[in-house]
Amino acid sequence: MKTRILLVIITLGMIAFGNAQEKLTIDLTKSELKWSGDYTFYFGGHYGYIDFKEGHFIKTNDVITGGEFIIDMNSIICLDVKKQEANEGLVNHLKDPDFFDVANYQTAKLVITNVEYHDNTKMKVFADLTIKGVTNPMSFQAEIDYDEKTMTTKFKIDRMLWGINYNSKMKDGAISDGIGFEVKLSL
Repeated sequence: MKTRILLVIITLGMIAFGNAQEKLTIDLTKSELKWSGDYTFYFGGHYGYIDFKEGHFIKTNDVITGGEFIIDMNSIICLDVKKQEANEGLVNHLKDPDFFDVANYQTAKLVITNVEYHDNTKMKVFADLTIKGVTNPMSFQAEIDYDEKTMTTKFKIDRMLWGINYNSKMKDGAISDGIGFEVKLSL
């Protein structure tokens, strides 16, 4: 009887060890989140960066299987508007309730829920993205560089799904419903 109990304990330990998970914290100084918003009826738009507040991947059996990333919405900056007063006006407008409502929602969050690998370095990531308290599922393609310890991706979201509903009255100044993101996550 003692032998059977010992065998069960060893077996359970091996199963737990075989499915070991590791939390990999991102390097906030090397990770980047670039945003871009375009005009609807002509070329151009605005772009800048937002900082990660914290984030980590979950690694199971030597592959990324999950993760969670918190974005500091107060850190949003614009890089294409050079005049300081105009730049500050645009950034403050992005923080207003009709865009990101930063006074009420100081962070956004992306939680990786599943990963499907195409090969060793390319994958499709499924995630839940929360902006302004609204969570929607999304997916995007990503690539890992094991030598550089980075994951990179580009994707767009439909801002209207998250209540980012600013609507320009001028046709020539209308902004696209798509917000683009370029992400580099570094360990």
